[in-house]
Amino acid sequence: MRTGIFGGTFNPIHLAHLAIAEEARRACRLDRVIFLPAADPPHKPIADDVPFIQRLAMVEAALAGHAGFCASDLEAQRSGKSYSVETLKILRHQHPDDSFYFIIGLDSFRDLATWKSYRQLFQLCHLVVVSRPGISTDLRQLLPIAIRQEFCYSAESKNLRHCSGNTVIFLEEPRLEISSTEIRRRVAARQTIQDLVPLSVADYIERHGLYEG
Repeated sequence: MRTGIFGGTFNPIHLAHLAIAEEARRACRLDRVIFLPAADPPHKPIADDVPFIQRLAMVEAALAGHAGFCASDLEAQRSGKSYSVETLKILRHQHPDDSFYFIIGLDSFRDLATWKSYRQLFQLCHLVVVSRPGISTDLRQLLPIAIRQEFCYSAESKNLRHCSGNTVIFLEEPRLEISSTEIRRRVAARQTIQDLVPLSVADYIERHGLYEG
């Protein structure tokens, strides 16, 4: 099975997240995409201190009715920081026959050298890097310097291939200028967010009084 892994704080999940997952599923012919809210992200605190259980509930609400999309509480099942490399090891142990495609944004990919055991990521999964439309650069220059020699460029696929056989796949994100920061700002300002999130998520935020400042 070809399984996409989409991690993030999802604080809150919004329509651009769903569009990115759908584009990755189409481009990589994924059988499913697992959304993994971070319990304790190592690189940034959770804005507004929204607890994991509520962020997971919003993800579950957003995915209702989307065949092939599901949410997981895996990162809340263990203590400590939510390191992606540890999550992927667990998933590979649980699903040894799956091929994993780890979906991340271009900014996160550029900062990959700051991640725990980042070199192992390329051995555990394919990376699907979602970039903004119109960005053009030498793809190898985006890799951490210490590992560039482990990759070759595939002219046929226009992707990078790791010596493990896994690939780095570059996709253009859908043209939806939406951010969780803007959603939180709008809620605090008593402005509508129904054009930014699924209706079920907007309803959850209102019912639980999230992001009101």
